[in-house]
Amino acid sequence: MSELHKFLFDGLPVRGMLVRLTDSWQDILSRRQQAGGYPEAVTELLGEMTAAAVLMQANIKFNGALVLQIMGDGPVKLAVAEVQPDLSLRATAKVVGEVAQGSLAQVKLSDMVNVNNQGRCAITLDPKDRLPGQQPYQGVVPLFDDQRQRIEKVSEVLEHYMLQSEQLDTRLVLAANGQVAAGLLIQRLPVKGEANLQGGSSAAQANEDEIGRNEDYNRISILAASLKRDELLTLDADTILHRLFWEEPHTRFVPQAGEDGPRFACSCSRERVSGMLRSLGVAEVESILAEQGQVEVGCDFCGAHYRFDPVDAAQIFTHPLASPPVAPSAH
Repeated sequence: MSELHKFLFDGLPVRGMLVRLTDSWQDILSRRQQAGGYPEAVTELLGEMTAAAVLMQANIKFNGALVLQIMGDGPVKLAVAEVQPDLSLRATAKVVGEVAQGSLAQVKLSDMVNVNNQGRCAITLDPKDRLPGQQPYQGVVPLFDDQRQRIEKVSEVLEHYMLQSEQLDTRLVLAANGQVAAGLLIQRLPVKGEANLQGGSSAAQANEDEIGRNEDYNRISILAASLKRDELLTLDADTILHRLFWEEPHTRFVPQAGEDGPRFACSCSRERVSGMLRSLGVAEVESILAEQGQVEVGCDFCGAHYRFDPVDAAQIFTHPLASPPVAPSAH
């Protein structure tokens, strides 16, 4: 069963989360099998992204969808992981061309998505109840560091993003295979106290000055980084946390699992697809009908197929449904 574990280090400005996706991750992969499945390295890349997206959503507690995307000019054109506030999740990847055989340790991230150093990682926060005119928030970072050297680990890309967006030190350890997708997040908590309540530059400056310098966070971060890939994939949460932090007193919260934890769910529906077709316009839909006799739309996330004959299509435009268009990450 997929689980999310949260914990705080007693008396220290450091928090942590550990996620293990088992049945939910296998459900995602099983829906891709009909199309031939993913190459091994793509499976591991998408699994790491899915685990990271769960950790990020649980960390910020955002009332809306968190969508993590990596896109570029290699054979992996797009990889997407989406997590809702209730931790329901879905993920997919679009592969065009050949991906070298081997694991993610053998096939470089740059060879899959960042061939010409033009790859990007985007994190989109799409509010559940948007106000009129409100747009989703999106942050984008390149797949290279400050020296324009290619970054080869998803964890390092996201650590860079979180340092820029939240100005908080973050350590991520990610791993995935065909059975499990897992991740460990350690983060320095923002400075708390009277200075923060002032809302002035002094509080922000105090927090900024702590970046990379908090000894408690640095110590715990080093312990977290010692976690090996095989350990993260094969050991249960209790064993992992005891092995890493047995000398660091910490308080653990009740794990989130089952209906309260990470689980696969797709938000596609006939109504949402109708909204997408409506956005294409009458002329585009009629041209598809003229050529194919029907409009067929498949969901890349769950494999569901939606078919619209000429009568169905006409009803979309004569009797519009009050439904939102397909989410930005759907295809």
